[in-house]
Amino acid sequence: MKTNYCRTALLTAALGLLPVGGLRAGGAVPAAAGEPAKLDLMKFFEQDYLFGDWGGLRSKLSKEHGVDFEFFYIASNPYNLDGGKQTGSTYEGALLLMMDLDSTKLAGYDGGHLHVSGTWLNGNYPFSDKYVGDLNKVNLIDFPDAWRLWELWYEQKFLDNKVSLKFGQMCVDQDFLVAEYYNSLASISLLNQTFFFPTLAFNVYDIPGFPPGFHALASTPYGAPGALLRLKTTENTYLQVAAYDGYPDQGDGTRVELNRQEGVLLYFEMGYRLNQGKDDTGLPGNFKLGAFYHTGDFPDVESVFGASIGANEVSFHPNTYGLYFLADQTLYREVGKDDPARQGLVGFFRLTGAPPDRNLTEFSVDGGLVYKGLIPTRDYDSIALAASYLKMSGDIRTGQEAVNAVLPGYFPTAALVDYEAVVELSYKAQLTAWMTMQVDVQRAIHPGGSAAIPDAWVFILAATLRF
Repeated sequence: MKTNYCRTALLTAALGLLPVGGLRAGGAVPAAAGEPAKLDLMKFFEQDYLFGDWGGLRSKLSKEHGVDFEFFYIASNPYNLDGGKQTGSTYEGALLLMMDLDSTKLAGYDGGHLHVSGTWLNGNYPFSDKYVGDLNKVNLIDFPDAWRLWELWYEQKFLDNKVSLKFGQMCVDQDFLVAEYYNSLASISLLNQTFFFPTLAFNVYDIPGFPPGFHALASTPYGAPGALLRLKTTENTYLQVAAYDGYPDQGDGTRVELNRQEGVLLYFEMGYRLNQGKDDTGLPGNFKLGAFYHTGDFPDVESVFGASIGANEVSFHPNTYGLYFLADQTLYREVGKDDPARQGLVGFFRLTGAPPDRNLTEFSVDGGLVYKGLIPTRDYDSIALAASYLKMSGDIRTGQEAVNAVLPGYFPTAALVDYEAVVELSYKAQLTAWMTMQVDVQRAIHPGGSAAIPDAWVFILAATLRF
């Protein structure tokens, strides 16, 4: 505990020494004519990366050879202040390493793109499992420690970029149900995992205590072999479909084993991109409608509870599936469309659903608002408020009640599943072009999907570093 506190205190003190003006993230702005030259220290704060341009090598590799690197570290100190399983804190960190190669500059042919990325997850015991007990997971990087391959894929575009084919090691959350304005990987405004990718999509995992299978979700940081075909049907619309291995490697990400027992995870999506053309002047947004389908065998929920009291045998469904809708819309701009900070208000709304007879959860709704540049001179800071409601499977509750009818009190009233919810308020300060600091408060309601675990108050202090 003391170690975690010291890390946080040192991090806070170090960040407090940095300027708090409106630094430009993603590129230094040269001094206007007649203005005094900037101090070297200010140039250091405004450069894109902590280690700068490597003496011009980084820019040369990108412009002349199509080779781009990105190194990104996330440090976080989540603390459960009250409720949940127990109070306490831990340290969690993640190093993301990414490289992209452009075929036009590197090899002389158009439309090719090679991407490789890896992660180093480091810290202590996963936070939510030990302290909160929630399904949503309050911290975005709450994963077991590991060095692992994240993604390794090649994409080729055809027919004037109207058709693309991508294949290799991939994550669903980089292509489907992606929120492009409020909480993308490049601009993380919310730390709860469900706002990055909805918890209901994790229904493809085995339900704890049920007959085990070989099912999981290819979501960050657990990539899986797959292929994706995308069609740009009009200037504003697209269709895409992808197939992934139904059981990603939970180790270092390098195992490739395709077999019928693991099944296949399919994703389908159609999208409409509003006001995103070069000459469009309206407020931009995204509207996405999609579905997922896993071909593995999933036990029937009620039959599992019936088998536990000797009423029947466990039966299985040959698949599971779900539907979703996402709206991600700019609601207000402070300046114009060319504002590099994109100051203004963005709203999001999402619905997901799945059948209750074979899944842990059956319905979820979440939404929120993110305002960038709310405080004068703090153009790149963002404040976000979001909420999520996740309904547990009604068939699981029916099964629990059936067991109680035979064995009274086997499932206490508080343990009967109903829902899990979370409310999150976050402020992220852009301290330099390459460093942010984020203060986050969450209220986890009915952690684990019932009233058995007290509601929890969680505070998170996090920082990011690009180098």
